[in-house]
Order: sequence, then C-alpha cells, then structure tokens
Amino acid sequence: MFLDKLSILNYKNIAEAQLTFSPKLNCFIGHNGEGKTNLLDAVYYLSFCRSSCSVPDSQVMRHGSDFFMLDGRYISDSGEDELVTCGMKRGSKKHFKRNKKEYKKLSSHIGFIPLIFVSPSDTVLIDGVSEERRRLMDVVISQCDSAYLDALNRYNKALQQRNSMLRAEAEPDTELMELWEEQMAAAGEEVYRKRDDFVNKLVPIFQHFYNGISRDREQVSLRYVSHCQRGPLLDVIRRDRHKDRAVGYSLHGIHRDDLEMLIGDYPIRREGSQGQNKTFVVSLKLAQFEFLKSIRADVRPILLLDDIFDKLDANRVEQIVRIVGGDSFGQIFLTDTNREHLDRILSGSSLNYKLFYVENGEITLKEDRDV
Repeated sequence: MFLDKLSILNYKNIAEAQLTFSPKLNCFIGHNGEGKTNLLDAVYYLSFCRSSCSVPDSQVMRHGSDFFMLDGRYISDSGEDELVTCGMKRGSKKHFKRNKKEYKKLSSHIGFIPLIFVSPSDTVLIDGVSEERRRLMDVVISQCDSAYLDALNRYNKALQQRNSMLRAEAEPDTELMELWEEQMAAAGEEVYRKRDDFVNKLVPIFQHFYNGISRDREQVSLRYVSHCQRGPLLDVIRRDRHKDRAVGYSLHGIHRDDLEMLIGDYPIRREGSQGQNKTFVVSLKLAQFEFLKSIRADVRPILLLDDIFDKLDANRVEQIVRIVGGDSFGQIFLTDTNREHLDRILSGSSLNYKLFYVENGEITLKEDRDV
C-alpha cells in the first residue's frame, strides 16, 4: 500500500496543500523550520490518528484557524483505492473515517496503514525515560497485533483504578483492590509475553542493520527488563501493596518495563558518541520496518525519514543510502536541508522519485521522475 494523494488544510504551518506522490521515493528539501517535518507528521497522523509529537489535537491546528483536515488516498497492493480522512473543529472531537465510514473506535484503525517514522527526536529513546522505550514497543506491536493493544488498554484501565484507590484517604476496599490487581496481572502478563517475543525477534534484525551501517565497528544489543521476570505478576504486584499505599501509586507492573540499549556491555546513553547514538536509533527503526514487513506479508510499511543524515560521518551516510535505496523498501518520504544526500541516493539508480521544495509551509513539486 502507498499514499497516492494527500490534501492538507490548516495543519501546523501548512495552510493548504494538494500533493500527488511517487509510490517509491518522495524527497522534501528546505531549510529548518519551513514545514518538512510537519508534512511527514500529517502522513503519520493518518496512520496513528494522532501527531507523532504526542501533542493535543488542538495544537496541530494552524495558528488562527478553527479547524484542520487531512485527506489521504491510498492504493492497496491489489490496486484498490482506500480513502482515509480526518477532520476536527476547535472545541469539538475529531472525526476519523475510512472510505467515508466513521470509526467507532480509533484503535480499530491502528495497523491498517503500517508506518515507521525515523526522526531526530528519536535520540530520546536513548536519553529519555523508560516510557519512551515502552512506547516504541507499543507502536510497532500494535500495528500487527490488535489483541496486544486491547490487552494494553485493559491493563492501563485497571492500573488507573488501582492507583485511584491507593491515593484515596479512606482505606481501600480489599475485594475491589484484589479485583483490579487480578485484571492488571492477567492483561500485564499478556502484554509481557508479546513484548518479550517482539524483542527476541527484533534484536538480530537490529544488529544486522547496525553492523551494516557501522561496518562491524561496534557490537550493540537490546535487553528487555520487566517485573514479570521476577515471578507471577499478581504476586509481584501484591507483595508491596503497603509501599504502594504509602507513595500513592503502583510501583510494580509492566508500566515500569524498560528496554536497555547497550553498546558492548554498557549503556549506550553513557558510552555512545553522537554518531553511534544516531546509528543506533536509525538501525532500530529500520529493524522495526523489517519486522513489520515480515509479519505483514500483504503490505510493506511506509517509511518516513526525517533529517536522518545529521551527525553521521560519510561512511555511515553511504551505508544508509545503500540500504534505503534498495528494493526491499516500499514508499519512502525523506527530508533534508540540501540535495547532496539525495543525489547520492539517486546516483546510478533507476528509482522513481518526486522532489518537492518546502518554504514557509508551501510545498512545490520541482522534479518528477515517476514513470
């Protein structure tokens, strides 16, 4: 599946755009702050029903506007049209539709258009809190396993209820507390099993990409850490209920899971250079793409590459160019501040592509080699 046409109204700094894309490579050139990332974010929104920046929907509206609208026309591998539309008026809830039929639950849309977004902010996976790394796992697994998203939602609902009881001044009702704990444990262990299976499958793919980009200069790995590894989750949750009551929230559960990121035997956040960190997160995102492609044989994910060459030496740039220019990838959206890296990708290649210039929220087609 690929995005054939995109209509944008009042999305961030883009007042209006009517765009037709190449099914292979789409390049957006422009200075920083002109709107290249906002264009990619609009594409992301149509896959995940939200911005990649995790901001409220009201904040994606263009300043001074009372609504925004995104309208995407996709073409499936079988040649069928799929129309995905999202619109929202300020002060109202958003409406998300597929082929003019509105979704009752937005979660039903997740996974319909698989997508991987590689952006400069991905370094937060290394430097940020564990929530960022859990979100990484959740975003990928939920695109190929609707039962995972359901289990995660059930867990979060039970966690919220348990935390409310822990914060209450009155002593919690024991039977009700035990009920929420049982629901947390049942849903949490299901989430854990799926996360553990995902990480085990992802690691060798991730190492393959990293070794290719770095030319085997360093050894990297991922290690999944969870309270479920301490024994039955219900026992782990109940063991320190008195401590939870003292602090007013749940200290144990899969909401505290983490994904340790290692270079050699040490955390990359402490040992890695800027180039190694960038190589790590780019490799991780490319591995997610390959994982989704292997699970969803019927569709190749869309790949968004936002300013991925920054902070990388010439050798690593060359290897990334070689990888993304290959035949294994489907539709690609790529941004950069100049044409140098793009010309490397296209040099000696027969890739179909479209090149757009972006300036002050206006997107203009400059070159079209889409045959």
